[in-house]
Amino acid sequence: MKKILKWLLIIFIILFLIIIYARYIGTMGFNTKEYTLYNKDIPEGFDGLKIVHFSDLHFNRAISIKKIEKIVNEINLINPDIVVFTGDLIDKDVNISDKDYNNLTNLLLKIKAKYGKYAILGNHDYIADMDKVIGVYDGSNFKYLDNDYDIIYDKNNDKIFIGGVNTVSYDMDDIDKTMNYFKDNDDIPYKIILVHEPDISDKIVNDYSVNLILAGHSHNGQIRLPIIGPIYTPPHSKKYYDNYYDINGTSLYISSGIGVSTVNYRLWNRPSINFYRINKEVSK
Repeated sequence: MKKILKWLLIIFIILFLIIIYARYIGTMGFNTKEYTLYNKDIPEGFDGLKIVHFSDLHFNRAISIKKIEKIVNEINLINPDIVVFTGDLIDKDVNISDKDYNNLTNLLLKIKAKYGKYAILGNHDYIADMDKVIGVYDGSNFKYLDNDYDIIYDKNNDKIFIGGVNTVSYDMDDIDKTMNYFKDNDDIPYKIILVHEPDISDKIVNDYSVNLILAGHSHNGQIRLPIIGPIYTPPHSKKYYDNYYDINGTSLYISSGIGVSTVNYRLWNRPSINFYRINKEVSK
């Protein structure tokens, strides 16, 4: 009996330490995941294009202004050509003051990008305070893509397409509107699509030729276990939730996010930003 109690105590202590780690250490800091992509469709003028992708801040839940300062500094050290944010700036369960919104706007304004900064809404943004989130985007010079697109030109007038789809969770998505440019044009070979919920990717790929989809929402599973992987992912990230997928030749990358949602824990899944370098694939 004493032996059983001893093992139960050991198990309890281990579980307690894991919980403490997941709450106070797993949510701290962040890393930068670097990816090198090769694609024949990237125009010569954009060969070596640098994109920074971050997502799911869920501001003021487990992430502070000081942490955002560090993220902004890291992004600027990379000296990106394009910066994208794929939603959930705020969390539906957290109250944010006007002062916090102002501080957040001023910090994100400091992010520098050669060609531009782009953002979409997440499901939390939509139901928490969509107007204030859009106000932060506008005030920090992020172009808000609401089922909309932008065309990015280099100095030689080479072009790439970037589109943003609104949140699927509340039926705000309209892929056809996002891709409206291609009803009458077929002159942009490289296309980037921003989505919040990654499971919409199949619908996009089935209807349109797209090179790169960047998503958030899943956090790659906030709590992961070795071998098993994530123990839970939110709706609309049940099929696609890990870092990378190839969907019939379209690359899907999903950010693990910066903040936390639902529970304030991260395990075997550090907060992170993604850095992509897109090179022109040389024909063999």
